[in-house]
Amino acid sequence: MAALFGDDSSERLRLELRPMSPSERESTIVNELAFALKGFGHRFVLPFCFKNESGKRTTHHLIFVSKNFKGYEVMKGIMAQASSSGEQGVPSFVYSPADSRRQQLLFELNRPLDDLRSMLLEDFAGNTLTMKDIYMKHSVDRPYLKKHYKEVLVMLEQDGLVSTSGRKSKRGFADYIRVKFPE
Repeated sequence: MAALFGDDSSERLRLELRPMSPSERESTIVNELAFALKGFGHRFVLPFCFKNESGKRTTHHLIFVSKNFKGYEVMKGIMAQASSSGEQGVPSFVYSPADSRRQQLLFELNRPLDDLRSMLLEDFAGNTLTMKDIYMKHSVDRPYLKKHYKEVLVMLEQDGLVSTSGRKSKRGFADYIRVKFPE
């Protein structure tokens, strides 16, 4: 642990983990690992969790690391397809054989696209950017895919909350469309 996190961070982490539940320890360690990898210059870190047959215990994590956004984007799409659950089409980045047997009501209570909508309005207030720039700046360390950004931006435009410029495409919200967010 000292080689990965450093002596000081390693000791701090040991003390921090002691009072935590197993699931809290797991998420804290994965988060610290991602942070440490970013400290080594790897800007894009994407964890994927695997659960056992009952869905109660983690068997292992796969952690993808890259310095390149395109590699991150491709792997994010692959991991999203392998996710066994998600809300509003947003992947969980967890594979659990038990998810198919769980009640869907719990997933429907979460509204991650509504969260993305609020985040975009807040994070880009007063800015004008292309859809691609919004996606590249905002999607890192978040579960959203390019299609989610396009879907939410279309909804924001239809609701009159953002304005756009650029030639519209019949195939959807193009990467080069400029989006102006209100102050």
